[in-house]
Amino acid sequence: MAGVKSTAASVKKKSSTVVQREDENSLALVQAVQPDQDAPITSSYNDRIRPLLDTVDKLRHLMITREGIQLPTIVVVGDQSSGKSSVLESLAGIHLPRGQGICTRVPLIMRLQHHPLPQPELFLEFNEKVVRTDEEHVSEAINLATDEIAGLGKGISNNPLTLEVRKNGVPDLTMVDLPGITRVPVHGQPENIYDQIKEIIMEYIAPEESIILNVLSATVDFTTCESIRMSQMVDKTGERTLAVVTKSDKAPEGLLEKVTSDDVNIGLGYVCVRNRIGEESYAEARLEEARLFETHPQLSKIDNSIVGIPVLAQKLVQIQAASIARNLPAIVKSINDKLAMNVAELKRMPPKMSSVSEAMTAFMQIIGLAKESLRKILVRGEFDEYPDQKNMHCTARLVEMLNQYSDELHKHAETKPEKNFLMEEIMVLEEAKGIGLPNFLPRTAFLTILQKKVKGISSIPISFAEKVWNYVEEVVISVIMQHSENYYQLQLSFRRAGHNLIAKMKERSVNWVMEIVEMEKLTDYTCNPEYLSDWNTLMSQQDAFMKDVLTNEERPAKIKLNSFGEIEVGKLRDYPHVLQQAFDMKMRMTAYWKIVLKRLVDCMALHLLLSVGNLVNREFEIEIVNELMGPGGGIERMLEESPAVAAKRLKINKSIQLLKKSKEVVAKIMDKVGTYAAD
Repeated sequence: MAGVKSTAASVKKKSSTVVQREDENSLALVQAVQPDQDAPITSSYNDRIRPLLDTVDKLRHLMITREGIQLPTIVVVGDQSSGKSSVLESLAGIHLPRGQGICTRVPLIMRLQHHPLPQPELFLEFNEKVVRTDEEHVSEAINLATDEIAGLGKGISNNPLTLEVRKNGVPDLTMVDLPGITRVPVHGQPENIYDQIKEIIMEYIAPEESIILNVLSATVDFTTCESIRMSQMVDKTGERTLAVVTKSDKAPEGLLEKVTSDDVNIGLGYVCVRNRIGEESYAEARLEEARLFETHPQLSKIDNSIVGIPVLAQKLVQIQAASIARNLPAIVKSINDKLAMNVAELKRMPPKMSSVSEAMTAFMQIIGLAKESLRKILVRGEFDEYPDQKNMHCTARLVEMLNQYSDELHKHAETKPEKNFLMEEIMVLEEAKGIGLPNFLPRTAFLTILQKKVKGISSIPISFAEKVWNYVEEVVISVIMQHSENYYQLQLSFRRAGHNLIAKMKERSVNWVMEIVEMEKLTDYTCNPEYLSDWNTLMSQQDAFMKDVLTNEERPAKIKLNSFGEIEVGKLRDYPHVLQQAFDMKMRMTAYWKIVLKRLVDCMALHLLLSVGNLVNREFEIEIVNELMGPGGGIERMLEESPAVAAKRLKINKSIQLLKKSKEVVAKIMDKVGTYAAD
């Protein structure tokens, strides 16, 4: 690992406490650890680093993350009692809340700013208010603010608390301190405290822009730390994880091997520190820390580039500045893209109307757009508005329904001529005989069979017409609702008009179908030449058929006929006197029935095309206008904006204002970004 000697023999002794520049693009040097109390932990380079950090802090204060735009953030995580608070206290030079159990109950955003002020300035921001405090009372102020955010007791909350520290000597850093990880709830904590803490931590460390500062105690096995397990879930290679090892003086033995072997993939390296003890001042603690790593038999073997709070501060400043510089262009692009999208969406929303004439214009526009959509999908077969909604590809669906209708007609039992071959014709002829010349085919017999066959399939065309209009109704209502979605107050009227319109069209179609069925029952007629052609072809088999049935000595039980297949003829030998007439009538009916079925399909197809065309081009607009302009229609209601539309408009406007402010913030820093970029 970079910065750590692999063996004790190769570990160089500290000849000075100055850590030299590690790379040409590094942003700062670690300032020498001085024994005097006023020495800053790390040089601030305020003119270079601070503008970057201020930019991100302003974006965070604007809550840009609510727009789905992630910000570079140092997120501090650690198991409970890992020494997390001690590390943050040492960096900030202030006292944070201490005690049993979870001390940090809300995300604490710590904004540290090096500032040569005679007295430090400390502010707490929460619940849209700012509270001024001081070093002596900051811990108490944090506790009070936490209680206000998360409630009294030991529960936690995901609502953040911001602590701003302006103080001479602190590093220019912004970090988010999260609740310490605990698996076992103590008295007053919810049973699912672990799950709550994990959810908060994962929310903050999951974004690729987050830098994870994992606080580990030297007294434990790193591989067992819950904070390591969580960070590895989102950063398997460790490329954005930095580990700080606390309590180095408590477990010095084997610490060098721990940070050298790196069994837990800490890509940004380790920094070992000593916690402040008792009433030590921060300056005294730093001095003792430097002495510990200089003189301790085992700790002195650890390279000086990875020990001490000053080194930790310097690394964090470098990592933070490089991360901000690296991510800022993408943030700017996200802000611009989101702003353009919101502006476009706002333009697509219906304008707020102030007069009846404006409402009428909008109303007619809705009708026009809906008519064009229906014309495209129902008449022209275009579905570019609904590429992925197959149910709205109407011409294709109508063809499928028409084919199913045709198949159902042809498969119906009444259409199977081989069933009880000639027996029905014989029975009807027997009952239709009268006084007159023989061998004349009674027309009443033919009509009797025809009417029975038509009656048998009469429900199919009616059901089909109803099915088609039920489908068209779904389409029409869907299109109307889509184009009127921003006028909820009129949607009920639009829907009612759509239902009424389709009900009228359905009634007309059903009446027409019933007329067609009655016409087919009334008489037998066609000028289609296929009738005679088919009849002659079928009748060409009559002589052979009569011979096989009546005179064939073998008296076969079954005979094969073209268009019918094998038929049973045993019963037919009992009716030789009407067999020839029955055969003739059967062939006439077979040839004519094909014409009837084709006519029922063809006429239905033409009727649907005409009816759907009339629906779109004429009936639709008339029905909608009559409904909306009639009593109770109320075009005036369009002047009332729906709560949903009003809320959406307000939300988009707020988002646009936030993004515009964010754009102004980043615009001031973008021309300097190239100066700060680090490899």
